[in-house]
Amino acid sequence: MSKKVRWGVLGVAKIATQKVIPAMQQGEWSEIVGIASRDLAKAQRGAADLKIPKAYGSYEELLADPEIEAVYNPLPNHLHVPWSIRAAEAGKHVLCEKPISLTVAECRTLMDARDRTGVKIGEAFMVRTHPQWLRAREIVRSGQIGDLRAIMCAFSYFNRDRANVRNIEEWGGGGLMDIGCYPIQISRFLFEQEPVRVVGRLERDPEFHTDRLGSAILDFSAGQSVFTCSTQLVPYQRVQIFGTKGRVEIEIPFNAPPDRPCRLFVDNGADVFGSGIQTEEFAICDQYTIQGDAFSQALREGGEIPTPLEDSLGNMQVIEGLFRSAHENSWVPLPA
Repeated sequence: MSKKVRWGVLGVAKIATQKVIPAMQQGEWSEIVGIASRDLAKAQRGAADLKIPKAYGSYEELLADPEIEAVYNPLPNHLHVPWSIRAAEAGKHVLCEKPISLTVAECRTLMDARDRTGVKIGEAFMVRTHPQWLRAREIVRSGQIGDLRAIMCAFSYFNRDRANVRNIEEWGGGGLMDIGCYPIQISRFLFEQEPVRVVGRLERDPEFHTDRLGSAILDFSAGQSVFTCSTQLVPYQRVQIFGTKGRVEIEIPFNAPPDRPCRLFVDNGADVFGSGIQTEEFAICDQYTIQGDAFSQALREGGEIPTPLEDSLGNMQVIEGLFRSAHENSWVPLPA
């Protein structure tokens, strides 16, 4: 058996063709051998542009190919669970884009399919394997900044394209699903526990009805995380991690660039002018390459994939709780 896992891609989504596929093609453990579209010509163009050997005119055709071992699913949010289940039932492992599902119940159906078929299914939270986030968690665990007590996140971009999947409500569009999931993920990643309760406020676009501005508080037993996300604000992202003795700032936390170094800043709190700040720089890397190889290596060697569905369920419980909180205008307790 080849060291490299043979991957097929469902659809020609921009994130797949511009970011994930080129990155995975650079990996030591991953090989992209096929790409499918419901429009064969689109699949053929994508295959030609990216030098992928096989193009399929339907998702079913790709799933029926015995050469494909694993599937990357970057389809619109409402198609994540249905096609990931189809892939699992075809015996393929699945790396599915975030958010894994539209609801907690839907995530559970995917877990059932995984358990029934025996394949591995994971969510594509590429941040979890990036060296800057592994280092941030290492700093928190070490006690260098004291006890972790608070996290503050901002994540925004501006997009009012009616045809964009992020602006289609019935397809699972909106800011909380698209980018709010990241502050939730990294807060749970750093606190290493689940929030006890959440409260959220959402403002919806009057035309699209998707949430375009959202703010939330996640209440953990060890502290709190607050974030604001928006699909109609100036493009920006930053994360601040506060301990009782120091602070960590992540400069480009989520869309870490593949062509320049990333940086984080560790502040010992000496003064408000930053004289106690030390900069840590990380070598140029592509987080999608790392994510793909981590998943593929787990398939070959039997280890744990980076973001298993149990973790995805925890993230979805927070997202669902925030939607409910915004609707009910109250704090919402979360399952233990």
